[in-house]
Amino acid sequence: MLNHTMPNYKLTYFNMRGRAEIIRYIFAYLDIKYEDHRIEQADWPEIKSALPFGKIPILEVDGLNLHQSLAIARYLTRNTDLAGKTELEQCEVDAIVDTLDDFMSRFPWAEKRQDIKDQTFNELLTYDAPHLLQDLDTYLGEKEWLIGNSVTWADFYWEICSTTLLVFKPDLLDVHPRLVTVRKKVQAIPAIADWIQRRPQTRL
Repeated sequence: MLNHTMPNYKLTYFNMRGRAEIIRYIFAYLDIKYEDHRIEQADWPEIKSALPFGKIPILEVDGLNLHQSLAIARYLTRNTDLAGKTELEQCEVDAIVDTLDDFMSRFPWAEKRQDIKDQTFNELLTYDAPHLLQDLDTYLGEKEWLIGNSVTWADFYWEICSTTLLVFKPDLLDVHPRLVTVRKKVQAIPAIADWIQRRPQTRL
């Protein structure tokens, strides 16, 4: 007989939203139980040395460690409408997620020198972010969601990434009310609203 019981999931990441938050949103929306294992920075070197690729988040699925947050997100959303309802929509979802991730990856999150970090953040938010936001706004147009006619994990990822960017530049979306509306619609989904309300409050 086939075993259809739900796998045991354990998500390991720092006590922050960061790269794990998209996975937490998906778990919340799909109502999947998991262990949200948050580690302290002091424990990271020891944990890092035990990981094949030395990076987190990792999702342990019945003892198997999966890495790369977006690969994990694709695994969890496969065969759900969150991934997109058609193969074309799924490609569009992946493209928007990758576009957002390309931009977020340009920030020197781990830079030790604060002056260099501040300068680079300021340049990206002042000169580069407006181009990305205009492209996203044009892509969204008059649609309710970024892709198709229902929410996908690309909308989740937009809300998560923009929440982080707004920490550094609170007026970032002032000229993009349609993109703000998508954020608010994601935040109003009952399962997501519940998670946002009860998650540990962290700056990033």
